[in-house]
Amino acid sequence: MPDTSVPGPKHCAWAVLVVGGVILMGLGLYFAFLRPPLLPEDSRFMGSTFEQLRQSLPGLLVWLPRVFSVMGGYMFACGVMTCYLAVTSFKQRLPGAALVAALSGLASIGLMSFVNFVIASDFRWLLLLFTLPWILSLILYVSEGRFRETM
Repeated sequence: MPDTSVPGPKHCAWAVLVVGGVILMGLGLYFAFLRPPLLPEDSRFMGSTFEQLRQSLPGLLVWLPRVFSVMGGYMFACGVMTCYLAVTSFKQRLPGAALVAALSGLASIGLMSFVNFVIASDFRWLLLLFTLPWILSLILYVSEGRFRETM
């Protein structure tokens, strides 16, 4: 079993990853319960007005909230699993934990952030900020491993 007895601020990568998980949970709740079917940036990206979209695709405004509720549920679940990973495998430095954290961060908030830059979303910088806990937790994870090797 890996040694997890290093006390103090040198052992906080897992806590930073928890922040990333909580952010995903919050995004999931937003998408499931608060996000409107269309944002101004959506119609701007599609080159149509909200009214044109409503008239040409009358079911869209009924369908999109359902899609967002499912997407929000998945985001929330990913956040819960990220928090669990952080306080168990990541904190204990089990083999593969950092790889799982990196892949889940890339596939979730990383991909969301990238796509929001591609579509020039109004929220792209905020979403990029939300990727920082994953990046920081992985940097700390590597740093903490080096710290332990010198002890």
